[in-house]
Amino acid sequence: MFSRKKLPLAPALSVILLVGCSAGPATVSFKSEVKPLIDKYCTECHLQGGAGATASGFVTESYASIMKGTKFGPVVVASDPLSSSLYRLVAGKVDPSIRMPHGKEALSQEEILKFEHWIEQGAQNN
Repeated sequence: MFSRKKLPLAPALSVILLVGCSAGPATVSFKSEVKPLIDKYCTECHLQGGAGATASGFVTESYASIMKGTKFGPVVVASDPLSSSLYRLVAGKVDPSIRMPHGKEALSQEEILKFEHWIEQGAQNN
């Protein structure tokens, strides 16, 4: 049997466990975490006049140019990674022939998660 002294502790412990489990990933910073990945993997081709920029219209110079997207439309849909072609392309959720970056080392799972979480968190310019 439970003593009365232990009963109040059980609900408090349940709340602590639930709060701890519901915490999402830490806030991802565009400036210090996402933009450096874009610079590392994308900018070589997607700078003004580069092959990728010429083909798609996607330029990675700034947050504004990234959010502008391509001549075909946006590449980031805030809060929706699966509707964001940028995420799908770097995560390999497309035909392998169009995975980004073309002909280069794929992003690590950790790097892909940075993109995913940044977009899930609203793709802020933070």
